[in-house]
Amino acid sequence: MDETLDLLDTLLDGVTEPRLKLISEDEARALKVLLGLLEDTAQSEDIRRAAGEMRFWIGSRLA
Repeated sequence: MDETLDLLDTLLDGVTEPRLKLISEDEARALKVLLGLLEDTAQSEDIRRAAGEMRFWIGSRLA
């Protein structure tokens, strides 16, 4: 579980605006859907929180 949290933290910290431009809007939307599934089904509150933060961050960049 710690490895999953570390991975989510790394992804959240490592995604910068220039990197986000490397994926298309369709890919970003698909990523938001996958993060939503993780947020809904993860057993750990920390993982749900991290997935929600990532979804919010990506969504705010797409707006």
